[in-house]
Amino acid sequence: MKKITLGILTLLLLMLGQLEAQQKLSTETDAQKEQRMAWWLNDRFGMFIHWGLYSLPARHEWVKSNERITDSAYQKYFDNFNPDLYNPREWARMAKAAGMKYAVLTTKHHEGFCLFDSKFTEYKSTNTAIRKDLVKEWVEAFRAEGLKVGFYYSLIDWHHPDYTIDNNHPQRPKNPADYDKLNKGRDMAKYRTYLHNQVKELMTNYGKIDILWLDFSFPGEHGKDHNDWGSEELLKMVRKLQPGIIVDDRLDLNNYDDGFDFVTPEQYKVSEWPMRNGKKVHWETCQTFSGSWGYYRDETSWKDNKQLLVLLIESVSKGGNLLLNVGPTSRGLFDYRAQKALAGMGDWMTVNSRAIYGCTQAPADIQRPENSLLTYNPVTKRLYVHLLDYPLQRFELPGMKGKIKYAQFLHDGSEIKMRNTDKGDVALDLPVLKPNVEIPVIELVLE
Repeated sequence: MKKITLGILTLLLLMLGQLEAQQKLSTETDAQKEQRMAWWLNDRFGMFIHWGLYSLPARHEWVKSNERITDSAYQKYFDNFNPDLYNPREWARMAKAAGMKYAVLTTKHHEGFCLFDSKFTEYKSTNTAIRKDLVKEWVEAFRAEGLKVGFYYSLIDWHHPDYTIDNNHPQRPKNPADYDKLNKGRDMAKYRTYLHNQVKELMTNYGKIDILWLDFSFPGEHGKDHNDWGSEELLKMVRKLQPGIIVDDRLDLNNYDDGFDFVTPEQYKVSEWPMRNGKKVHWETCQTFSGSWGYYRDETSWKDNKQLLVLLIESVSKGGNLLLNVGPTSRGLFDYRAQKALAGMGDWMTVNSRAIYGCTQAPADIQRPENSLLTYNPVTKRLYVHLLDYPLQRFELPGMKGKIKYAQFLHDGSEIKMRNTDKGDVALDLPVLKPNVEIPVIELVLE
């Protein structure tokens, strides 16, 4: 009897957990969500831009926290911020030339400094030497180049006097017992109102916004979760003001099926298509050219062209997007290393973008050859084989006999001869000399 009772109790708890996971904040259907996200799922490749006062110290966007800098000591960066060479049209042209279809700008990062003209703070770009709403100019420039626009807004704020000190704050204590003393007089409810007011400004003052990145929750002792941000109300407001917007997963609303639109693995490659509640979810990995997001003058760990291309291809091969970050200098320029990296990706995308846009994971019954990655366009029924390690002449596609109508290199549209093998494979005859592209792509027109 006791075992039966425990079994029923377990079942009820499992059912309760499932019901919780299926809660929704809206009445949107799955089909409506897919339609709303269709452009993003097609475009696959975007630019992240981390820009703020931290571009002056130029040693990581978390410099204020990492070095436990006080507000008074950090003030010199506000006083000297003057991006006189800022030309967002040039940024947009570089993003477009790299093959990117959308971009997300940090309107406010953890340091609390706003690149937009908010009426709720004096800590903003219009009060610096540049005297401009940098977000406004950015939106206009990127839209003019045909790119979708997105905003990043930090839930965290190390400058606001009512934001309570937590375990990421620059003024965090060495002794955990001191948190209450340090937070005396701070009122998270007041900060929460500030946060909602600023997000409302961003959602109403700049026209149609395609993506919103809210960053980030860190539940637990001396952390912050959805209660601190008022996440449910915040997301409902955002969706009401911008019905077509796509929102990330960092509001700590994972108990809701529609508490996010996509998940955001940061700075690592996923081993397989991410799942939530037993279902595949839309996802986008955010990555940097080097180790930090903000401009870091002395950083040397920059990824090479092939590494960056593999990041993009591998993301698409597992049904995901890539958001690749640039950290402009304090004068408003893209660092020469970032420009070089973008140009390299652009050279490849000019002739190979068909293997990225509109593509996703290959059907499960198609085997991936060694030293390659596969992307697939379900509309055109074309399979793309990305050759990570160029083979010597003969290249076999396992189990593909009778499934291919035509084979060609994608970069120049030149035919690749093929023949069936006795094992049911297809053998391709490749030239000895590797084509003059970083990662050659074979386009297969399937039956």
